[in-house]
Amino acid sequence: MANLARIGRTTVPFGQFQKAGETGRPMGTAARNTVPAANARAQPAFGKLCEGFGLQTSDVDLSRPLDAAAWERLSRAFFGGQVLVLRNQRLSAAQFHHFARHFGPPEPHVIDQFHHPDNADILILSNVQRDGRPLGLADAGTYFHSDYSYLDVPARATLLYSIEVPRKGGDTLFANQYAAYDDLSSAMKARIDPLVALHHYGNRDDLDPTSRTVASVLSGEQGRKMQWVRHRVARRHPVTGRTALYAVSGSSFGIEGMPDDEGRALLDELKQHATQEKYRYRFSYGVGDVVVWDNASLLHSATLTDPSDARTLWRITVKETGPKPPH
Repeated sequence: MANLARIGRTTVPFGQFQKAGETGRPMGTAARNTVPAANARAQPAFGKLCEGFGLQTSDVDLSRPLDAAAWERLSRAFFGGQVLVLRNQRLSAAQFHHFARHFGPPEPHVIDQFHHPDNADILILSNVQRDGRPLGLADAGTYFHSDYSYLDVPARATLLYSIEVPRKGGDTLFANQYAAYDDLSSAMKARIDPLVALHHYGNRDDLDPTSRTVASVLSGEQGRKMQWVRHRVARRHPVTGRTALYAVSGSSFGIEGMPDDEGRALLDELKQHATQEKYRYRFSYGVGDVVVWDNASLLHSATLTDPSDARTLWRITVKETGPKPPH
């Protein structure tokens, strides 16, 4: 029996997808989605992903332009929900990129060998190989982290467009860092509020380049582009104004002014708190899902999949704009 995937109410074999770097539509479909002009709805319906955070809708067609009112509704849902899922999309690379630019300026990933051939702002995530060569970056981000926290100007939003879904696994875990900060004791808040963490590309819990949970390995040239940067441990969100724990797992390797062992011990304590099950939500992808999340208020982690079970997504990450939160 053919390996089947759901796209809205249509079932298509994965084999009908063209090469991962060529299109995000099933072969034979038109560039424009065939669903009704959903963007014309006055009020798209948003449903909860879970009790704590996350919203989803099937009422927006991202292959069609968004007017100012439609974008305002999506923006409110994004910053209010922290994770926003837009179901049943069929997008070209240009359409996906056009939507991403609403959130801010896209920043190409340092791992440039897996950039989309038509647009370097799109990173191909895939465990598929063709002629013995990988089509995309596999096993990326399989530990809790915040995207681009190793850059001086970090990520506002990450967008994933799901093209090929494995039979099992491939989920993304999210952890709500607003709630994690809010639940800290007054004494811990007073302790960490003035602290600044030191960040660098990598996963402080796994530096083994042969491991599947290490940060994706860089070439020498790519690694030389990475510098140490500073971000507050408890960071004020540049849009909502709420305080969240920021990247206490992943790229944070120490705390400014603290001995290395003491700084790491505090970060490990905060990570243990911030990634508790009560703050988590596990998202399972469907073909055609576009998932957008707020890096300033969340940690996230990919989950490992069987390398023989095909998974392909396109990713765009956009950076924050406007005045930087104070260090």
